[in-house]
Amino acid sequence: MKVERVLLKDYTTLGVGGPAELWTVETREELRRATEAPYRVLGNGSNLLVLDEGVPERVIRLAGEFQAWDLKGWVGAGALLPLLVQEAARAGLSGLEGLLGIPAQVGGAVKMNAGTRFGEMADALEAVEIFHDGAFHVYAPEELGFGYRKSNLPPGGIVTRVRLRLKERPLEEIKRRMEEVDAARKGQPKKKSAGCAFKNPPGHSAGRLIDQRGLKGLRVGDAMVSLEHGNFIVNLGRATAKDVLALLKRIQEELPLELEWEVWP
Repeated sequence: MKVERVLLKDYTTLGVGGPAELWTVETREELRRATEAPYRVLGNGSNLLVLDEGVPERVIRLAGEFQAWDLKGWVGAGALLPLLVQEAARAGLSGLEGLLGIPAQVGGAVKMNAGTRFGEMADALEAVEIFHDGAFHVYAPEELGFGYRKSNLPPGGIVTRVRLRLKERPLEEIKRRMEEVDAARKGQPKKKSAGCAFKNPPGHSAGRLIDQRGLKGLRVGDAMVSLEHGNFIVNLGRATAKDVLALLKRIQEELPLELEWEVWP
């Protein structure tokens, strides 16, 4: 187990965040020890807004055995979802194509039920192992309250591994599906971002609402509404969490509908 002081801006896709004590755990016994004091869990740092003053609790990151996977068995929560999607496709296993391009670890994808209009993480789950109250428990997906970009994990629960619901399909069929998903995501920005800033309200696209209000390019400090996609806030280089929060609030004030944040402060 490795314990170090870090700046979380170096561990988030938005490139924003203050200091924290980072505990990198590699085994189940190390996870038990790491959770003996107040903690938070860091996945791949996407869909995450860490405040400039940092995090007072220890921050746990899963590595080692939590990054191992067997597509027909258990998959560690620390495994990178983009690698998993590609590996499943090469193996002729279908069920993850709709998650193509999501820069998450498996555990984070489960916690927020990450997805696109082509599919969500919950769709691909057969079982989820969660560590809480000092023990490892296995749940069926229907027990975890999955909804649009949310779940209802046990309080303080840490996803440790999952079993996937995948089906054998012809490689060409899987490839066509992935090409369809990839084409739909081409307009997303390449600059640092946390992914979509807001959840889509029922019957609407948050990005389209922001675009219609002419808010692309709106800027606070080095945080800016992306010119490519209205539902992304990008870091132009030196953005702070304060900049991002102010910009999120400015956007909300300009829109006719109340939007719920998708990024997690």
